[in-house]
Amino acid sequence: MRKVILSADSTCDLDDRLKERYQVHCQPLHINLGGEQYKDGVDITPGDIYDTYQRQRVLPKTSAPNPAEYIDYFKRWTDEGYEVIHISLGSGLSSSYQNSRIAAQELGHVYSIDSCNLSTGMGLLVIEAAERIAKGMPAAQIYQEVNEIKTKVQASFVIDNLTYLREGGRCSALTAFSANLLNIKPCIEVDTASGNMKVGKKYRGALPKALKHYTMDKLSGQADIKTDRIFITHSGTSPENIELVKNAIEELAEFKEILVTRAGCTISSHCGPNTLGILFMAN
Repeated sequence: MRKVILSADSTCDLDDRLKERYQVHCQPLHINLGGEQYKDGVDITPGDIYDTYQRQRVLPKTSAPNPAEYIDYFKRWTDEGYEVIHISLGSGLSSSYQNSRIAAQELGHVYSIDSCNLSTGMGLLVIEAAERIAKGMPAAQIYQEVNEIKTKVQASFVIDNLTYLREGGRCSALTAFSANLLNIKPCIEVDTASGNMKVGKKYRGALPKALKHYTMDKLSGQADIKTDRIFITHSGTSPENIELVKNAIEELAEFKEILVTRAGCTISSHCGPNTLGILFMAN
């Protein structure tokens, strides 16, 4: 049986420690900022993006690797006799999955999975795949099982300010202005059936208050939560906000691990600073 390599798009937002722990390789998405091309998580940071926006009011364009790039990326392993499990950014959000699937069909021995998710919603599936690889499971079975559980991911974020979504063309100027004026913090939820994002509950008031209510809403009274791990993923916020959410999680559920990660460039460029989400799985 061939050995299995685990791969994901950079938008899984796992930090270096978790990538090493689960032996994950990442294919960076492209970031075009000010006419220059960068690789997500390689030669540009979210801080660079925010600094550029503050100085020039310019946001980057993000794009998926093309099929040829995926072929080159996967080929280094398939040529060595490995099989590859690749977790892709949701097809409702990007052409990443389509392009990686074209590469997979060209090469063989590559199993590209449409996560129908983003950020550590993808990351949860990456870890599920890693645990199955560690058990010696064959790639085809891992592919089948991860596809079966991907609808169990609960992924959502609270947006502090809609300016970045407006600038990126993902909401109208009027909606952004009204939300900012009324101090509304919308919850953006991922529909795991389609991979699309939708607006959930809208919180009003200061961000700490909104985050506490959001955490309570997502975790209170849920009996089917998988308590192995939960992510707190943010796009740059205060340690106090992170600690507040962590404390609220500990009051509401007993997770074996609470993992705090910072979103990468692709996710951060769309949601803006101070965005924070909790991401976990149902049984």
